[in-house]
Amino acid sequence: MGSPENPLPTPTTTTGTAGLTALLAHPAKAVVALDFDGTLADIVPDPEQARAHPRALPALAALAPHVASIVVITGRPAEVAVRFGGFAGVPGLERLVVLGHYGAERWDAATGTVTAPDPHPGVAAARAELPALLDGLALGQGTWIEEKGQAFAVHTRRATDPQAAFDALRTPLAGLATRHGLVLEPGRMVLELRPPGVDKGVALTRYVDESGAETILYAGDDLGDLPAYTAVDALRANGHPGLLVCSGTEVPELSTRSDLTLPGPAAVADFLAALAEAVSAT
Repeated sequence: MGSPENPLPTPTTTTGTAGLTALLAHPAKAVVALDFDGTLADIVPDPEQARAHPRALPALAALAPHVASIVVITGRPAEVAVRFGGFAGVPGLERLVVLGHYGAERWDAATGTVTAPDPHPGVAAARAELPALLDGLALGQGTWIEEKGQAFAVHTRRATDPQAAFDALRTPLAGLATRHGLVLEPGRMVLELRPPGVDKGVALTRYVDESGAETILYAGDDLGDLPAYTAVDALRANGHPGLLVCSGTEVPELSTRSDLTLPGPAAVADFLAALAEAVSAT
């Protein structure tokens, strides 16, 4: 499967093998769902500089016409993911959907528009308290805030000691989230505050129900992808074949649950290209 230059990797689990086999046999009944940062795009010190891997977009465009749907599910605002991914106006991706803010926002390539609910009031209230909280912790330079509209995140990757800053922030930010009716989502040197009841598992389950797909492939790289993994497990228990792909090994909570672990976004792009080759030959 795939080509000699780019063979299709083999899952390491029986459930993953069954999911891949079902996808290859009936691609038109499959949803391919993907995280953005760390999966389609490399993790970089400044998230504003993140872009989809150069091989990702051609692979997605080659794969999309053969499957029921491709959906990107990300914690970023949908418009930002579309811009950084270069997804708009790409031949082959006319049916692409991007679910931003863990599914709270939706962008459809067919219309080029974003739909979103009103922001949770707790986000603005917590954001107003954040500068004083950070000043009180005296973490030094390098810790910074990413505004997401429906949420916000505090990054420590550029701090002098990223892990120490992350650890120092976790409990105070959890308290801030609780006071304002939000949830705290930890990631790779980032802590995000967002509204409750919104996660990638909920978004994925709703999208699969909407699409009527029978088979699900989900690829992610970080703790925020765990709810999507759990959703795929639940769908598999209900008779839907599924394949869980992990990009990288930095998050063992994810990689130990995956059916197929790839080294990072470049390998994910090559996997998607090999998958496109395989389904186009059926």
